[in-house]
Amino acid sequence: QVKLEETGGGPVQAGGSLRLSCSISGEITKFNAMNWYRRPTGKQRELVASITSDGTTNYLDFVKGRFTISRDDAKNTVALQMNNLKFEDTAVYFCNIEGAHGMMKDPEGIPEYFYGMNFWGKGTLVTVSS
Repeated sequence: QVKLEETGGGPVQAGGSLRLSCSISGEITKFNAMNWYRRPTGKQRELVASITSDGTTNYLDFVKGRFTISRDDAKNTVALQMNNLKFEDTAVYFCNIEGAHGMMKDPEGIPEYFYGMNFWGKGTLVTVSS
């Protein structure tokens, strides 16, 4: 099974910082990008930051200069450092791996290979008070 688990969310005052971390378990041999999305209450999900397999990063304009995405391949984690948080950053934040290739085992232990799949974590809530 491929599992993504986000940690690090919580309440914070405007101007403060939080660091979100996403732990990825499972056998993944290749991927296109690791992403952080967010969904503010009552709004649609939006892509906040991404880092491709070659390390190229991209950010939502609203968070540029304040958020930094990074990856630790040795620990199988992807992090989102969020500084100078604003009320508008309040949202549930989701970790995503896009275009993943790898292997899972079925209940009988037989390997099943997958290609080009997307996986999601369950999300972590960030609440910024003004």
